[in-house]
This record gives sequence, C-alpha cells and structure tokens, in this order.
Amino acid sequence: MSSSPVAKRSQELRKLLSQAGYAYYVLDQPILEDSVYDALYRELVELEAKNPELITPDSPSQRVGEKPASQIDSVKHRISLYSLENAFSFSEMETWQERSRKLLDLPTEKKISYLSELKIDGSALALTYESGLLTRAATRGDGTTGEEITANVRTIRSIPLRLNLENPPAWIEIRGEAFLPLNVFEQINQERSLTGESLFANPRNAVAGTLRQLDVKKVSERRLDFFAYTIHLPENQFSSHDQCLEFLAEIGFRVNPNRQLCASLAEVEEYYLHWQTARKQLSYLTDGTVIKIDSLVYQEQLGFTQKFPRWAIAWKYAAEELPTTVLGITVQVGRTGALTPVAELEPVQLAGTTVSRATLHNSDRLAALDLHIGDRVVVRKAGEIIPEVVSVLVQLRPENAIPFAMPNNCPECDSVVQKNEKEAVIRCINPLCPAIVRGAIEHWVSREAIDIQGIGEKLVTQLVEKGLVISLADLYQLESAQLESLERMGKKSAEKIVKAIANSKQKPWSKVLYALGIRHVGSVNATILAQHFPSANSLIQTDINAIATIHGIGTEIAQSLTEWFGLPEHQELIQQLNDLGLQTESQITEEQSSPLQSIPGVSDKTFVITGTLPNLKREEVKNMIQQAGGKVTESVSKKTDYLIVGEDAGSKLAKAESLGVRCLSEAEFCELLKGELLPNL
Repeated sequence: MSSSPVAKRSQELRKLLSQAGYAYYVLDQPILEDSVYDALYRELVELEAKNPELITPDSPSQRVGEKPASQIDSVKHRISLYSLENAFSFSEMETWQERSRKLLDLPTEKKISYLSELKIDGSALALTYESGLLTRAATRGDGTTGEEITANVRTIRSIPLRLNLENPPAWIEIRGEAFLPLNVFEQINQERSLTGESLFANPRNAVAGTLRQLDVKKVSERRLDFFAYTIHLPENQFSSHDQCLEFLAEIGFRVNPNRQLCASLAEVEEYYLHWQTARKQLSYLTDGTVIKIDSLVYQEQLGFTQKFPRWAIAWKYAAEELPTTVLGITVQVGRTGALTPVAELEPVQLAGTTVSRATLHNSDRLAALDLHIGDRVVVRKAGEIIPEVVSVLVQLRPENAIPFAMPNNCPECDSVVQKNEKEAVIRCINPLCPAIVRGAIEHWVSREAIDIQGIGEKLVTQLVEKGLVISLADLYQLESAQLESLERMGKKSAEKIVKAIANSKQKPWSKVLYALGIRHVGSVNATILAQHFPSANSLIQTDINAIATIHGIGTEIAQSLTEWFGLPEHQELIQQLNDLGLQTESQITEEQSSPLQSIPGVSDKTFVITGTLPNLKREEVKNMIQQAGGKVTESVSKKTDYLIVGEDAGSKLAKAESLGVRCLSEAEFCELLKGELLPNL
C-alpha cells in the first residue's frame, strides 16, 4: 500500500473508527463523541471517494453497500451446523447426563463441568474469516447448506470486519446468533403498523426476514445485534468451551455475559430457574438455556448423532402461547392520540402472570384478524412483555359472536378522529383530550425522562380530572395546597412532590428533549440530538436536511422533529418551560466536561457491576468510575479487578469468586472512591 500522507491518514482513520465502533457496539464504552465520529467518518469517505485504491474490505465505510442484491445464493458450510436436542424437565436433563457419562465411561466420583448459556431467540449465523478478514457469512439453512448473506451481516456493528489478532490463522469459523433487541423489534412493528404493513410475529421472524433482505441499507436500519458462542480453528488451542468464549471476546466479539460455569447438574438447574424469571429483565428474547459439557476433550469423545451434538442440550422454558375467549373489545387513547383496540379476555396464565387484556395494535390489524366478540383466540406475550392476540380460531366461532368496528369519535373527548393515508393508526387530534394530556405527563415524569418520583399514573389521572394540569408547564406551577386536596394525599407527601418537581428543573437538555414525547425520538436519539443542537431554539431554527444527515437520526425522525417544533403551541410550551427554569439548552460546566483526578485503586482498573444497589443507580456508578479513570465492562473475566455487588447478584458473583476477583459492596466502593479503602495494589 502507498505510504503517501493520504494513505497514512486513511489507515489512521480506519483504525480509529474501528476502535470506536468496537468500544461503542461491543463494550458499550464509547470513546468518541458522535459528532467527532461523524466528522472522522465523513473524512474517510471523502478520502476513499477521491482515492478508490485506498478502500479496504475492513473499512468502516464498507459496512453498507450501495446497490441492492439481485438474489441470495446458497453456499455449502465448511463445518455443519447442528440443531440441539431439547429437554423440558430436570428428569430429562438427568437422563441426558447419565447417557453422556455412560458414553464417556466415567467413574461415579468423576465430576463433569457444564457451561450454561442463555438460548437467544434469533437466527444462527456461520461467519468465515480468512487471514483475519470477514469473507463470508451464511444462515444455518439445513445445517449443510445455507444462504450467503455477507453484505447484510457486514451491517451488524457488533460483528468485526477484521479480527483483533496479530497473526490470524488461514481461516476461522465463528458461530453465533443474530438477534433484535426488544425495543428495536417493537419500534419496527410500530413503524410497520403505521404504514399498513403486516407485523412480525416475533423478534426471531423479524431477524430472519431482515437477514434475507436484498436491500442492504434496509438491513442496516434494522440495527441487528450478535452474540458469538462457538469457534472452529484449523488447529484447536483450547481445552474448554469457557476458554473459547473468552477468546471470542478478546478477538472482538460480543459474548453473552450471563453465562455460568456449573460444577454439577444441580447448579445447572439453579441457573435455569434463576433465568426463568430474570430473563424478563433482559433487553432481548430468550426461550431457554443451552447446556454444554465444558471439556473439549469430552466433546470430541461424545461426538454427534445425525441431528445433534451429544455434548449439548437446550433446556427450554414452557410455551408462551395459549387459547382464551374474547369477552369484549375496548379502545384506548395514547399520548400521541393513537386509538388502540384492546381485547378483554377470559383470564389465562401466561409467562408467569395472569393475562386478561391483549393489544390488537390498530384498526388494520383488527380487520385482518376479523375478530368478533366471543371468539376463541390464541394469545402470547410479544417480546415476553406485552400480551397480544396472535390468531383467531375461526372454526370455533360461536353463532352469537358480535363483529366490532372502530369508533368514529374519540372515546375520551368525543372529538372526531382522523386517519392519515400513510398510517394504519386512527388518531384523536384534540390537544386537550384528557388521554393525550395524561399520556404526555406520565411520559414526562417517567424514570427514563425527567424522573419525578412520587407522581404515578393514579396521581396524574387526578391532576387531569381536577383540571389542575392541562399542559406540562402546569406541572411546575402546582402548590402543596392543591395537591393536599387530592385523594390520599397528606401535607408531607404534597410538599415532597412539590420539592421533587422543583428539583427536576435541573435535568439536562437531552432529558427534556426526550421527555417532550416527540414521535420517533427515543432516549438515545435525544442524547445524539442534544449533542448536535445545544438548545431548543437551535432545533427550531434548523433545516430538516441538517437534522436528517446526522449519524443515527435519518429522515423520519428529522421530519417528526421539524413538524413538532414548527407548531406555535409547541414553541410556546418551550418558552414556558424555559421561563419556569427548565434546561432547554445545554449547561456544560468546566467541572462536568473534565474527568476527576485519577484515584489510586480506581484509575486504570476494570469494574463490573451486578445486582441492585441500595442507593446508587448503575449509570451513576459507571460515570463515577469513568471520571475517576477506571473502566466498566459487562462480563467478569480474569482481567476484572473489582465486582460491585448488589442484591440478586446472579452468576457474575459466582464467576468472580471462582476467579478470585475482589467483590465490593456499594459502601466499600464509595470508600475506595474516597481513597479510604485499601486497593489491590
């Protein structure tokens, strides 16, 4: 390669952008501001456009191709991808263990270690790297032959284009699971609902459909993620599966941090039972656990059946779909005015909770289902969170079943509703509709937004019904006496809420922007926008194209922002909030923008946080560590210096103890931060 200044600069940019992408998408530890990343990325693209000979396969600019593919080709796998045998009870697991022990001819006293992992509900991928470069990606297919989808997989930013290896072998094969985070899945379905497209049944189907897209740019917009779980090398250099996973993390892959090395089948059961409940808190879908015999020597001895590896098994959780009867259909009005039909159900136990209501999404979905009151339906929890009607058992429809039509007037304020031709949603457009006002306030006070503690759904309902609050600005003019007049509200509680409202005025501009509830603007987007536009006024005065070109924003969000800030009533609201003392522009002080002085015992140390801490939030602890010169990672390894432990610590604590990692309580961490706790030197 040329040693010219331009060539050296492009090489420097590729290296820096690749490091920044790895830190952001794999480690969740950004090292560059988005605005800086954007500027460097544009510089690289411009250099490569003028000097095409400088483009390399691992350049960040090559993640998204320019032209849609004409077809997807089939390819033969170098190494077959096997399915997993399923178990549904502990007795089946015992049978599997005994069969393994018998085949291995192990004496009774000889123990077997197991590596327990979460079974991610996505699509299996086979990735081929040659001399460290990603050269091919394929779907599982029938295990022998899959579909070649390299261009699409290159858009997944948690998959490295070049391995972090100085002397990579001629080839390496990585196996893992592509998946959609639940919030992204829900956003995709909301967008498809608005445009009248059929909804994806679950994240797994959405991933499969995305990977087979011919337009790589659409794949990039879906923001798929990836966990690696198996590696194949020309010459094996490891003795255990756990070592393989550690190596995968070292060479640049995301490896699920919730795995656990288990010394017995009893520990495997504890892991399974823990995640049966704890998986509800995950940001992705899992339908069971995968248990693998950790020893690679044992794995080789056990080998495979025609379908399954004998050394691994999937212990699945109970089915999450059940039939029930529709007793009625009601219509809810959300904070954006959207009318959502909801099925009132005969109660049924689903995923550990009693379900008596299920969303029907919108009028188009309702029409597609041809749902009648009295129908027998199949319900499930979308993303294991929101109950929804999957299908109607039309063959079981009773003769007296009643058809249902969406109302022409808002159920809350009786205003005539409207439907945009480009959307599947029917909306109430009355800004004073009680449902819209309630929704706006509930969103504003929520933890992710302004986080005003003490104001919940019931209190918001009372405030709106009594006419005390009809806009966000009214919230900041409430007095204790007004709150005391409400049901179940004493003087001390009222004073506490007024104080919490006053304290919330210090929330940064990014939180205020998200709390405004502008369509398509989530918390991450709000943070990005606040970095580019340091005030509400700068957003009001900015052209839509300037917003759309920001990395991670795009046309849809830009249009939504422009329309929202273009309305006089919204500009008036911003002015009112500003006059009331809220942060409608960034307030970055020198103290906030510079790190704290390095602290011995924290500086250059690696921390992991697990469990629920008594006083501090994880994000607060993370910021404290980073400002003191330390770093925070998601998983415990030999490189971890400290594990900060709260309640319900889970598998990370056990792994830390097995590796001899020093564990700290919240109080001990604070002492370490103050220099009062003797560090590991």
